[in-house]
Amino acid sequence: MAEEPALTPVKKFIGALLDSPTPSLALTEVGTVTEVGDGIAVVSGLARALADELLVFASGVRGVVLDLEPDRLGVILLGPSQLVSFGEDVWRTHKVFSVPVGPGLIGRVVDATGEPRDGKGGVAATAERPVEASAPGILSRAPVTRPLATGIKAIDGAVPVGLGQRELIIGDRQTGKTSIAVDTILNQARSDVLSIYCAIGQRGDAVARVIETLRQSGQIANTIVVAAGDEDTPGLAYIAPYAAMTMAEYFSDQGRDVLVVLDDLTHHARSYRELSLLLRRPPGREAFPGDIFYVHARLLERAGQFTPEAGGGSITALPVVETQAENLSAYIPTNLISITDGQIYLSPRLVRKNQFPAVDIGLSVSRVGGKAQHRAFRDVAGNLRVTLSQFEELEDFARFGTRLDENTRARLSRGAAVRAALRQPERDPVPAAEQLLVLTAAMEGLLDGLPETEVVEAMVRMRKGVGDSLDDIAESIGQNRPLDDDEKATLLRVARTVLKLPEGDSHDPDT
Repeated sequence: MAEEPALTPVKKFIGALLDSPTPSLALTEVGTVTEVGDGIAVVSGLARALADELLVFASGVRGVVLDLEPDRLGVILLGPSQLVSFGEDVWRTHKVFSVPVGPGLIGRVVDATGEPRDGKGGVAATAERPVEASAPGILSRAPVTRPLATGIKAIDGAVPVGLGQRELIIGDRQTGKTSIAVDTILNQARSDVLSIYCAIGQRGDAVARVIETLRQSGQIANTIVVAAGDEDTPGLAYIAPYAAMTMAEYFSDQGRDVLVVLDDLTHHARSYRELSLLLRRPPGREAFPGDIFYVHARLLERAGQFTPEAGGGSITALPVVETQAENLSAYIPTNLISITDGQIYLSPRLVRKNQFPAVDIGLSVSRVGGKAQHRAFRDVAGNLRVTLSQFEELEDFARFGTRLDENTRARLSRGAAVRAALRQPERDPVPAAEQLLVLTAAMEGLLDGLPETEVVEAMVRMRKGVGDSLDDIAESIGQNRPLDDDEKATLLRVARTVLKLPEGDSHDPDT
């Protein structure tokens, strides 16, 4: 009888349990890893999984469903495959793979999943968006009518790029493809364009140099860097450009202009080929799977100039692709040439001549940007492509030692001066008004007959000596007005003053 009071709390607890509602049953799908490869895993037991769904492995590694087959899921891993083991449990998350978007990403370095890589703490994201999205339809697109200033004379003058255009940067290794892209980003300090630099499969030190360049210039504050280096898994390299494009779409929907550099899609194609072969997809030309064209097309089709109803912003894509031995007819380069609106070709032949940037104007083309080019550039550089092409033909002919008439020597002198005027050091984008000054001096013969070294020195003097004399011309460029006769005369007068040339005189002894 004495123990009865001690049992009372136990009875109360048991009674409370009996009176509580019965918990509802929860069904959880659990899969099993049946195969692990370098960057991929094969999972069984998740019959209801969706394409592009995010999966979580017991080891903590995440993966994205790429292949859907009966009783078999091909999964690309977003973490080290060494951590995933055979027989490991896998769970669904019931959501497609998404990345954070929003202003909190500006100025940050993140990986393909949106995780910070710069040691500055977490990213203050506004929302999350799926990396896979349909490209806007034709009714959501507007014509490309506004220029994107790159700050590079050879491009702004002869191969102009418009906001909303997809312009391919193509060339062999070590021809300056990344430098063109980075200089274009640096030049956006003079505009309201937001830049996104996506490094795909690049060496860590190369990505670090780009980031350091952006930091030293201060342009990192208006740039998002998405890094998937060669030390990362091929799954991250495959996801990275889609993640960068998703981040860009958030800002274009807000009416902003965004520049996206994809450096480079050669590594992206190789990563996708590696994943596909490991997942036993049938190989095609050059061992790439048959859908590699669609992989790049659905990415680049998301760029464009959009109507006010679709946000009113724009996404300008500058994909980079590497060629081997100047082979423009290789599989991936020809695919991307047909997808994009033109290409900037960097020639190793010009690199050997120490002509930087090594833009081959004869093989470069802009199928859209010419309509968006500043009218002032059309007035000054309209004959730039013809002048250079005629010069190169005559230069080859003159090597035979044939005696040349006076007119031919004058053309050779003019062409050499124009080609030298297009030289430009890295990390030094030139304002539009100063570009017009240099191009006017070259096209009007003020630099004829000068050695290349003196042409370069003359360009430096012109840029340093302009002061505020070109403010009106800069205003005309900003308002996209054509140059009138007085403004053209001003350009010539300023160039002659800086070069200390009398009226009607030039450096060419034959004129």
